[in-house]
Amino acid sequence: MNKRGKETVSTESREAIEAQVQAFLANGGQIEQIPKGVSGQTNTAGPKHITLGKKPRA
Repeated sequence: MNKRGKETVSTESREAIEAQVQAFLANGGQIEQIPKGVSGQTNTAGPKHITLGKKPRA
């Protein structure tokens, strides 16, 4: 708790996430550990740049 006796937003968020994880696990959910450096992207083809504005670049 902070000086005024209220929990901070980060503490509330952390507690809410923890409660959701515990509910997920209690309902048979499993957490899969992904190795460091592995990406979730499956399609890396295509342009790497984005265009801002209304006119597409030629």
